[in-house]
Amino acid sequence: MASLSDLHLLVVDDNAQMRHLLKALLRAGGIHRVSEAETAPDALAIMRAHPIDLVLLDWKMAPIDGLAFARMVRWDSRSPNPYIPILMLTAHTEASRVEAARDAGVTGFVKKPISARLLFERLTSALTDTRMFVRSDDFFGPDRRHGTAADYTGPWRRSSDRAAETGDTFDLDDMRFRA
Repeated sequence: MASLSDLHLLVVDDNAQMRHLLKALLRAGGIHRVSEAETAPDALAIMRAHPIDLVLLDWKMAPIDGLAFARMVRWDSRSPNPYIPILMLTAHTEASRVEAARDAGVTGFVKKPISARLLFERLTSALTDTRMFVRSDDFFGPDRRHGTAADYTGPWRRSSDRAAETGDTFDLDDMRFRA
């Protein structure tokens, strides 16, 4: 990425005033390629038609809310980019909601009311995020763990993983190394 002007962002919100505000903030910050969608189906159509670098997504939309849309982007086999960074926008920042967004595969969270500083901090964080994507039976998205414990010395992160060390087989594909 050469500059902010090279980015193409998608703003998905059913509130026209919020879309306008976000576009104004993004343009003031140097991001001029901003597409907007009022609904999840419109957003998917835009994502299929144009390469998008990041999605700014409101939680409370109808008929498909932001959480369901994030799951569609991550899980649907027809998704144009299941690895795209997604920032969830909401005024409801209770821990349970943040966890639900994280569990839906959202990259980051932006609390309303929005400030330009917070928006660009979250954009920078999402665009430079180096976490690997994880796929399991009930999750697909950026690794939910941020950072590594200072005292971590091996491939196993959970106490239940350590039991596998004593097993008869050892699968290197289950291990994750950092360069």
